Amino acid sequence: MTELDPDVADDVPWSNSITPYDEQHFVTYLRLLDADDEGADWREVARIVLHRNPAAEPDRTRRCWEAHLKRAKWMTESGYRQLLLDARDTPCPKHGGPH
Repeated sequence: MTELDPDVADDVPWSNSITPYDEQHFVTYLRLLDADDEGADWREVARIVLHRNPAAEPDRTRRCWEAHLKRAKWMTESGYRQLLLDARDTPCPKHGGPH
């Protein structure tokens, strides 16, 4: 099950497919996308969502925020396709066949 507020790494492990890190951070990505869409200040978002201190480590915090937002956007542009294919190919527990 996806955690609602997991700790994050400084950088996102990048891959052209969905990673275990992505699966753990789906909610994080959604929160970042929502905040970006609302025009929220990146420092506040990094503090609340990424658990970083932009006042103490502005460069490290900014890189962390940028990396996670970039991955979140990748999920909306490409990664979601893998989720849909995986869901299609996973047997339905209720009926035993594909969804």
